[in-house]
Amino acid sequence: MAEARWKFWGWGRTDEAATAEETGRAAAFYRGLGAGLEERATVPSVDEIELARPRLVVPASLEGMASSEPYDRLLHTYGKSFPETVRSFRRDFANAPDLVLHPESEAEVAAALDWASDARAAVIPFGGGSSVVGGVEPAIEGDFAGTVSLDLKGLDQVVEVDRTSRAARIQGGIVGPALEAALKPHGLTLRHFPQSFGYSTLGGWIATRSGGHYATLLTHIDDMVESLRAVTPAGVLESRRLPGSGAGPSPDRLLLGSEGALGVITEAWMRLQDRPRHRADAAVAFPELLQAAEAIRAISQAGLHPSNLRVLDPNEARINGAGDGSFALLVLAFESADHPVEAWQARALELVRDHGGRVLPDTSAAQAWRTAFIRMPYLREWLVPRGVLNDTFETAITWDRFEAFHDLVRSRVESAVREATGRDGLVTCRFTHVYPDGPAPYFTIHAVGDWPRLLEQWAEVKHAASDAVIEGGGTITHHHAVGRDHMPWYIRQRPELFGSALRAAKHALDPAGILNPGVLVPEAELPA
Repeated sequence: MAEARWKFWGWGRTDEAATAEETGRAAAFYRGLGAGLEERATVPSVDEIELARPRLVVPASLEGMASSEPYDRLLHTYGKSFPETVRSFRRDFANAPDLVLHPESEAEVAAALDWASDARAAVIPFGGGSSVVGGVEPAIEGDFAGTVSLDLKGLDQVVEVDRTSRAARIQGGIVGPALEAALKPHGLTLRHFPQSFGYSTLGGWIATRSGGHYATLLTHIDDMVESLRAVTPAGVLESRRLPGSGAGPSPDRLLLGSEGALGVITEAWMRLQDRPRHRADAAVAFPELLQAAEAIRAISQAGLHPSNLRVLDPNEARINGAGDGSFALLVLAFESADHPVEAWQARALELVRDHGGRVLPDTSAAQAWRTAFIRMPYLREWLVPRGVLNDTFETAITWDRFEAFHDLVRSRVESAVREATGRDGLVTCRFTHVYPDGPAPYFTIHAVGDWPRLLEQWAEVKHAASDAVIEGGGTITHHHAVGRDHMPWYIRQRPELFGSALRAAKHALDPAGILNPGVLVPEAELPA
């Protein structure tokens, strides 16, 4: 039997898919919204997709890492967003890269960028390709000779471990499971588990400011970076390894969230933790989301720092098999490598009860949600060819504005769904991360679309959602990055002078403008 490969049309490997139980639950829910669920497209295969002839030829010195093999080009065409999945099932790979380069050292990365700058080839750094905002598609405009996807997974080592300082020097192309496996013999963990953990890389997490396991305190990868090293077309940029510094603006902050547009992150010193030994968890029911939000605010402002402090509104819980739709589910957990956590858990449960929460007798609902959360991406390739419009967007807002913001966003998006599809849909909400000054709400759109118009319908709803987020005072993204999909709203969010400074940084680090053109700095003037 052929070895399972990563899917170029969906999530995970070719031997992984949604189970009959998962598709059955989804079918029951979407039929309730009026979906017929007739399959309008089948899984694409490599041999039925016609790709344009590669426009680029690498010099002999790069031939060993270059590939124009069709599967490789297809795999590196798209990330994992809703519109990219639709286009995959429609066999539309018009923007496939001309070449895929697989460097195995920093020197090979530098050689690739030198050649690309001279050849006027656009280069898109590619981690695991899990972008859901159009961050890795070679949809390049401008006067380029061709496009190259730079796959960093050959730089996949934990190079050095400093057990005393609890840190490690790690190459940017390592995927989540391999990283944790390498740290385990040292009794250490990065403990950063985004939903994409199995199919994303450390460099990708840093380049997109990934949000991970912790709902409070260490919510973003930002907090775990001790220093960074990146190869740019202008040279190597490396920050000094320090526990903290007040010496001017941080070089790391320039690369965090840069999405491959300023440089290629080749390695980083990362702050680690001892592996947890003490745990306590609970599941709590609230009558509705806003009441649960008040309890969450109290816990987050009490300085208890739970590892998990997530809430699902009643419909979100029902859809994912974690409730019957009659209550909002709060998932609460504490962990420590040093001390028992029962005292912290007890105080949090006091606050929960003070705000009207009912502690459930077991955590089965929370476990059902955890399983559904991990398995969610596999459902998309079943839903999309059946004309279901199911997508997510996330943001962050301060506590004082949350209720009005939540109502505004939900009403705007539900109206947009009706206008785009002619049917009522459903918008659900959960919190993914929580801060003392506000939550990170994560909205999910559930609607019945029309397969021929699915992309246009998605665009209408996405634009309405993004407009509402910005108008309501939220951020266009909390942890999904900007990519191409969020650029118009990112420009509205960021200060104009900061945009000018970012353009200047782009010109300094990438003089020929070859790195991920159109991402982060779309208005940059590219050299002729």
